[in-house]
This record gives sequence, structure tokens and C-alpha cells, in this order.
Amino acid sequence: MLMTILDGSIVTVAMPAIRQDLGFSPAGLSWAVNAYLIPFGGLLLLAGRLGDLLGRRSLFLAGNAVFTAASLLAGLATTPGVLIAARFLQGVGSALASAVVLGILVTLFTDPAERARAIGVFSFTGAVGASLGQVLGGVLTDALSWNWIFFVNLPIGLATIALAVRVLPADRGPGLRAGADVIGAVLVTAGLVLGIYTVVKVEEHGWLAAHTLGLGAVSLALLAAFVVRQATAATPLMPLRILRSRNVVGANLVQVLALSAMFAFQVVVALYMQQVLHYGALATGLAMLPAAVSIGVVSLFVSARLSRRFGARTVLVAGLVLLVGAMLKLRTVPVDADYVTDLLPVMLLVAGGGLVLPALTSLGMSDAAPDDAGLVSGLFNTTQQVGMAAGVAVLSTLAAARTGEALAGGADGPAALTAGYHAAFTTSAGLLVAGLLVAVLVPRRVSSGTS
Repeated sequence: MLMTILDGSIVTVAMPAIRQDLGFSPAGLSWAVNAYLIPFGGLLLLAGRLGDLLGRRSLFLAGNAVFTAASLLAGLATTPGVLIAARFLQGVGSALASAVVLGILVTLFTDPAERARAIGVFSFTGAVGASLGQVLGGVLTDALSWNWIFFVNLPIGLATIALAVRVLPADRGPGLRAGADVIGAVLVTAGLVLGIYTVVKVEEHGWLAAHTLGLGAVSLALLAAFVVRQATAATPLMPLRILRSRNVVGANLVQVLALSAMFAFQVVVALYMQQVLHYGALATGLAMLPAAVSIGVVSLFVSARLSRRFGARTVLVAGLVLLVGAMLKLRTVPVDADYVTDLLPVMLLVAGGGLVLPALTSLGMSDAAPDDAGLVSGLFNTTQQVGMAAGVAVLSTLAAARTGEALAGGADGPAALTAGYHAAFTTSAGLLVAGLLVAVLVPRRVSSGTS
């Protein structure tokens, strides 16, 4: 998971070098990212169910093998087409492997205390991977070349495969006959792929463009048809019983809202540092390192203890309150911000993410039956990708629109950019408040012994 999450952010720092070396057009360069995100998000639900049917260990190994081989191909790419194809294969491999990770965790760690610690470690890798990707991308690109942002996956991938063969117990699912709903698989995969494609292209076309509205309507129709199919199929791909759980539904709703909002921190803050404060890529990564450390420490050493004592829902609410505070602080940052007084407090407040992510994972997986653990894991990871993609589309569009208004009103470049970023931070605070309300009202309270 560290490798998968790292690969989502490491490419962004190296994109200028990739464009210059391979001759990407400005519009085509976005596919170095989108070619990974679309199959990754679109295949998670299907991959999770396949893990339940065919064995989660087998799918985890297969996904890692595909991802590692694709990383080698990406590092050796000499044309835009080869790199895009390799990134697509990386997305497929990531979906196969990561869709079953949480299913593996909840079946391996049945003791509540051990499971809480395992989920804390899992969440820790997310914090480290996102921030390490930005730092490592700048270091490798500057010191060696952009190719090494992909070559670095090779030792990680091979080590993961070797360890998984040794430590993961073999498991055999009931086979495809227990849930081989081919029509359902086509509907949900097509709907998710098309939906994520539509969202990632919003910044280019706009929300009200015919392209966006048309593809969005088709995506929703495919997903609606999938739900109808699951209600009537003899062997459904996704038994709708998993949606009877208030914890599963509530955790996934909060995740979409929270991760959409946290895009403002992960990406918009980086843009603010580079475009307004004129930090370099490496300086930006280092400036955000305290956030990764604070999230990591809380998720690794604090979240499990608090969940056992107060319950996952209470910990989730506390974490969301801290994140709201971080966004409200960001919406007041000035054009000439001082790092210590204006930004460092934000880096510490986002430690709330170290409470939110493990608590969401505990709630989202708390009612998963052993036969459905991979499916619930795939659903949880799918809403994670949808939330991040939606955050990119919504907040970047709002920021650009507000910046344009400020420029038209006579503001200079840095002031106009800052106004746009303030709009993104304000919207993020609103999304987090909405997530807070869902967290209070929807999930059921679970005892500290089962959190």
C-alpha cells in the first residue's frame, strides 16, 4: 500500500521533466496521471469481489506482479504512448492488490486490539506514502532522472511479493460460480471507469459542458442498472446486504466528503507554497513533512488506544473537528505567509487525519462477514478514489474561477491565486462539516471492544 499510494503523488513533481523528455503535449501530459487513476478507481469493486471468490492472497500477489512489471515498463518508456500504457497497467495492478488489503487485515487480525493496531499501521502508510511521494519525486528527478520514480518500485514490489508468499496464509474462495455475475461486472466497471474519467476531465471541460453532463448521465445510468442487476441476479457480484450496515454506509459517505476536502491540503497547499510563496518542489515536500509526521504518529500510536477506550465513531468525530480547524486556519493565510506562524499550526492540526483514517477503516470494515471482506474492502477503496477525484475536480475548478474573478477585479497574480485557494479551503471546511454531521448521525456506536 505504501508503494501504491506513493505512486499516486510521486509523478506530479516529475511531470515537467517527463513532458520535456518524452515530448508530451500540455493536454496529453495529464494522462500520465489519469491513465493510472481511471483503471485503479474503476476496477477496485470488481477486484475486491474477485478476491473473495478466487482467494485474496492470489489476487494480492497477481496485482503486485502486474504493478511491478508495469513500473519497469514505465521507467524504460521512450514515447508518450508507452508511458501511458504502462501507467494504465500500473493502475490495474494497484486495483487488484489494494482492493483486498483490508479484507486480508480483518481476516488475519480477529482480536479487536490487534485489528485496531493493524489498521493504525495501514493508515500510517497512507500518510507516509502521500508525503514521501512529493519529497522522493523531487529528490530522484533532480539527482538522477524522472525514470527513477518508477524504478524505485522494483525493489519494493519484489520484496512485497517475497514476503507475501511467506507470511500470508493461502485462502481459497468458493470460485466464480458463487458470484460470477458477468453482466454486473461489466456494468459496474464501465460505470466507475466512465464516472472517474468524467470527473478528472471536469477541469478541462467544465461542470455544465455537454461532455460532462452527457458522460455523467451515462455513468449514473450504468451504476443504477448495476444496482438493479444486483437485486435480481441469482449470484450477484455485490450482494446488497452489505449496504444494510449503517457503519459501512456511513464510513463510505464520510470518506468521500473527507477525502474530497483533504485534497485542499495535499495539493492546494502545495500549489500555494510554490506559486505564491515561491517554494521549490523539494522545499514544498519538506515543508509538508511535519503533517506526515503528525498524522503518522497519531495513527500509529494514538488512534488504536483511543478507539478501544471511546469507540471508533467518537474518535472519528474528534479527528474531523481538528481537520475543520485546519481548513479554517488555511482560509486566512496571507500572500506573504510566515511558515512558522501561518502554516506550521496547520501541519499539526491535520494530525486529525491520523484519527479519521483509522476510525473510518474500523467502521467501514466492522460489519464485514468473512466471505464479503474483499468486497467491502474494494468498496471502501473505491469511495476513497472517488473522493480524491471529486476533490481534484471540485476544488481546483472553484479555485480557478475565484482567481479569475480576482484578476478581473484588478488583483495582482499572487493575491488572485491566494483568493482562489481561500475559496478552496472554505469549501473544504464545508465538506468536512458535512462529513461531521454524517459521522454523528449515521454510524451506530460500537463498543470499545469491537472498534
